[in-house]
Amino acid sequence: MFDIDVLIPDFWSILDAVPATLAMAFTIFIFSTLVGGLFALVEYRRIPVLRELVVAYKVAFKGIPMVVMIFLAYYGLPTALAFTASLFGIKFNPNTLPNWAIIIVALTACVAAFQAEVVKGALNSFDSGQSDAANSLGYSSGQLFRRVLFPQVIIAAIPDLANSFMVIMKALSLAFAIEVVDIFAQAQLTAALNFYYLEAFLIAVVFYMVIAYVVTKIADKLEAMLRIRT
Repeated sequence: MFDIDVLIPDFWSILDAVPATLAMAFTIFIFSTLVGGLFALVEYRRIPVLRELVVAYKVAFKGIPMVVMIFLAYYGLPTALAFTASLFGIKFNPNTLPNWAIIIVALTACVAAFQAEVVKGALNSFDSGQSDAANSLGYSSGQLFRRVLFPQVIIAAIPDLANSFMVIMKALSLAFAIEVVDIFAQAQLTAALNFYYLEAFLIAVVFYMVIAYVVTKIADKLEAMLRIRT
């Protein structure tokens, strides 16, 4: 039966996991967006060989379930790092690699494939006629990117990037598979102590909803601000 008296202690218990969850989510978001943006530029500029490699990467990592990627990284990444370090004469103990770092690497690898599509779509929405106009005015490639291309591309990408952040937040619920505690995992641990699972998961839902609301509002305000400036 639902017990309202456990909501407040459960709330404070689950709240402890929010900062770590957000820190991991932001880290994955930043790295995956940078990697995905680089991939999108390679495709946009149609760079030979690299373009084919990027396409192959996207096909592979969009098809791999994230939980499978997490376990591949969990069992394979420490060994791979130890082997690479040995090639340079560096001693590396694979057991010292923290699980949260493995989660960041695994989810960044997966999400980067989707972020590449987001940035690619924004790049394709750019009117090439503006590039011709900028070139006629004597803009260099760097000036064209900073003053014309980037401001418009980032505006087009903001809604999808906000959605990507929430996808990362939800994907982090898989982190408990390798003993990394996020909001969902903390709710499970809290409920395991008092057996009030419904109450704990409802509080977790509230946290996710609040985070989603804040992220959406920030994205909307950022998009409106950038549209005014451009």
